[in-house]
Amino acid sequence: MTRDILFEFSLPSGQTVRVVHGDLTEEQVDAIVNAANEHLAHGGGVAGAIVRKGGRVIQEESTAWVREHGPVRTGTAAMTGAGRLSASKVIHAVGPVWRSGESGEEEDLASAVQSALTLANEHKLVSISFPAISSGIFGFPKKLCAQVILEAVGEFFQKHPDASVKEVNLVNIDHHTSSIFSQEAQAYTPA
Repeated sequence: MTRDILFEFSLPSGQTVRVVHGDLTEEQVDAIVNAANEHLAHGGGVAGAIVRKGGRVIQEESTAWVREHGPVRTGTAAMTGAGRLSASKVIHAVGPVWRSGESGEEEDLASAVQSALTLANEHKLVSISFPAISSGIFGFPKKLCAQVILEAVGEFFQKHPDASVKEVNLVNIDHHTSSIFSQEAQAYTPA
């Protein structure tokens, strides 16, 4: 699949943010973010695609992580290797299941994004690619998902302008989702 950059902008602290229509599993970055569940059981959706492309070792490392640390709480993230993927790491971010928007879902999604960026920064990673976390089977509305992710990325770099991460890609294989992210990125004004 070709990788198309639909929109690109720079944050005030210098990081580049791109909206990309493409295959997350083919991203040539330091880390890709997996839209994970609390038990890091990578069956379907983005998680299933990552394991199919990167190999069972990703599931094995994830299972070992949960055995050692317990489930990954919603709004947080964990890191494993990336098997055969081009990326060197997979950051498993657990976003919320949509429950009408009155159960802190926006805060949990923002927290999951910022937790992934924190892990990337702690490991001195420079580039990271995110999918539309929670907008698949977890049911988070795509437009709101794009808005929350963009705001969370902007807030992270406001607080951490000198973070190691310099490049953030918002990557979706689905053209409809990519278009929504592109529209929201064009409307987004970093603080």
